[in-house]
Amino acid sequence: MWYLFLFYLIVAIVILGFAGLRIVNQYERGVVLTLGKYTGTYSPGLHWIFPGIQTMIKVDMRIVAVDVPRQEAITKDNVPVGVNAVVYFKVERAEDAVLKVNNYHYAVSQYALAALRDIIGGVELDTLLAERERIASEIKKVVDIETEAWGIDVTAIKMQDIELPAAMKRAMAAQAESERAKRAIIIKSEGEIKAAENLKIAAQILGEVPGGLSLRTLETIEKIQPDPSKTVIFALPVEIFEGIKTLATRKREW
Repeated sequence: MWYLFLFYLIVAIVILGFAGLRIVNQYERGVVLTLGKYTGTYSPGLHWIFPGIQTMIKVDMRIVAVDVPRQEAITKDNVPVGVNAVVYFKVERAEDAVLKVNNYHYAVSQYALAALRDIIGGVELDTLLAERERIASEIKKVVDIETEAWGIDVTAIKMQDIELPAAMKRAMAAQAESERAKRAIIIKSEGEIKAAENLKIAAQILGEVPGGLSLRTLETIEKIQPDPSKTVIFALPVEIFEGIKTLATRKREW
């Protein structure tokens, strides 16, 4: 009779031994509770706990990306914007993430959402659009300070999209179009000023060279392609009239 008891005892020990085996992966930590009380954190590897008395809660230590749903926020200059973001964080202390907060994924997401609204409410729209990275960094600092007590390290917060009201989009598009038109006019006027300066220099040089204007006129005539339906009026250079006048004066003197 005793050997049956021994057999059942051995079977129970074997079952109990296999039932208590736990494998903690390289990227995990195992938080152990004995009769509901925290008794330790197990590192990666094979471990054994007492079934029914001890429980192990595995915590993923890798970086986790949590999406913050699109939220309506009001900027400092009273412009409503829709913003969605992503929070990247990882667990630094597994025991704190389990014991100090219920569902740390949800808690981090909600706190990031509240911080996002607060920070956006303190900046104007132009600043929000131009300094998105800096504002996201400020949100990260606020969230990181609060979640540090939970054993959470917030590595980054990225604002994926900033949606503006339709009227604001049209106003910004009109402003951008006006800016482009202004730049085009400025560039064109600067080009005309430069061209006028070059023409002035060229005219001075041609005027100093005898017959320079005549040669320039002949080049212009050569480039003209006459059209029977058009009339080309050719103005003789002043130098020709001056030359004729000089010859006539000398002839009278002779």
